Amino acid sequence: MTSFTLDARAWAEEQFGQCELGDQRRTKRAVYMAQRIAENPSASFPEIFENWSDLKAAYDLFDADGVSFAAIAGPHWERTRVCRPGRYLVINDTTEADFGIRRKISGLQPTGNGTGRGFLLHSALVVGADSEEIVGLAGQVIRYRKPAPKEENVSQRLARERESEIWGEVIDQVGPPPEGVQWIHTLDRGADNFEVFCHLVEQGDDWVVRATQRHRKILTPSNEKKPLETYLQELPVAGTFTLHLRARPKQPARTATIEVRYGPLIMPAPFHKSGFVKEHHPGPIAMGVVWAHEVNAPAGIEPLDWVLYTSLPVETFEDARRVIGYYEKRWLIEEWHKALKTGCREEDRQLKTSERLEAMTGLLSVVAVRLVQLKAVARTDPERPAESVVPAAWIRMLSRVRRRLDPARLTIRQFYRELAKLGGFLGRTRDGEPGWITIWRGWGKLHLMIRGAELASDEGAT
Repeated sequence: MTSFTLDARAWAEEQFGQCELGDQRRTKRAVYMAQRIAENPSASFPEIFENWSDLKAAYDLFDADGVSFAAIAGPHWERTRVCRPGRYLVINDTTEADFGIRRKISGLQPTGNGTGRGFLLHSALVVGADSEEIVGLAGQVIRYRKPAPKEENVSQRLARERESEIWGEVIDQVGPPPEGVQWIHTLDRGADNFEVFCHLVEQGDDWVVRATQRHRKILTPSNEKKPLETYLQELPVAGTFTLHLRARPKQPARTATIEVRYGPLIMPAPFHKSGFVKEHHPGPIAMGVVWAHEVNAPAGIEPLDWVLYTSLPVETFEDARRVIGYYEKRWLIEEWHKALKTGCREEDRQLKTSERLEAMTGLLSVVAVRLVQLKAVARTDPERPAESVVPAAWIRMLSRVRRRLDPARLTIRQFYRELAKLGGFLGRTRDGEPGWITIWRGWGKLHLMIRGAELASDEGAT
């Protein structure tokens, strides 16, 4: 059961009260800022801070010595890594923070195809493997894109700093799991790199990694060397299952029939080795592979086709299905990216240096975790009494706005559905569950109503 609370003041103190920013007054300021931003995350800083002194103090905080990305977000990473015993997915991914090429911001580097300016943000989101509970971020790294030298050979490329190293850096930052905990790093195709597997082995972590290099030569159980693609075709079909696929760009939601094959293999070390591989793990790595391939896909639709490397035991169809299920949960970090960029409007913030934007991103990253937790709590524990999570004042205010609610019998799922209706969710039978954006919009409106009631109460008392 998650310990997530909607009390913004208590949440901010819990997440940022241990920040070491060089001065206790800065820590108190960070806690206050986090509380106010959490109450209305999409608002601009001038909208959030109602007087000039508070607004100036917010800008000054991001400009102060010792107030950095890691200093602000670090305590949250440490809290996340101290999980209670269990199995957790550590979903890693990179997103670009693009602040636009027209704004005059010092220290940024090109993003995308060179038309933007910003940095890369690589994050590790910890999620309950079976419950889908959003625990938090266990590590993050910011990097600035550097152009690759022209006409370099493989040895020269491996000798310089490479963008792909960001995967291993975050894996090492997360580190080995605490006692009683199993980390399963769940990674997309960008992590299909022998060096990444070396980092995972070094930390004693498990993995599910989507393959991209199907031409890579692997060793079969009989020690025969052949391309991965050839080996996959030789594996027997273990079974099929149906999978509901969410709508994607140019592809409607559908139910797909998935054919599954699996088998063991050994990944040999590459001929050209990076310095890390030479130093830490030059030998081959044994693992399994699971191939999930959609059959009879509709005309004009690209079929689902996942090849997944894994350190988990895969001896039955059920084992293979579990590995596929873990990879399916990668969408949760995409939800977090949306919460950071849309819910918290990271790229719209008007700060003038890359250092200030980095520090701000540290704070907003944790606020974005809170936003996705809003949706996750209602999905993972729907019948939990709302009063066990939601402040009583919130329930009272919502029951006044949304008539016919019984506060004493309100579940967390019902609370969020009614909250989402304030944000535009219609709640019809065919509408399904509300998205995080409508929940967040309703949440902002409810906060505004509660704050107005508090101000009116304060005026009446004077």
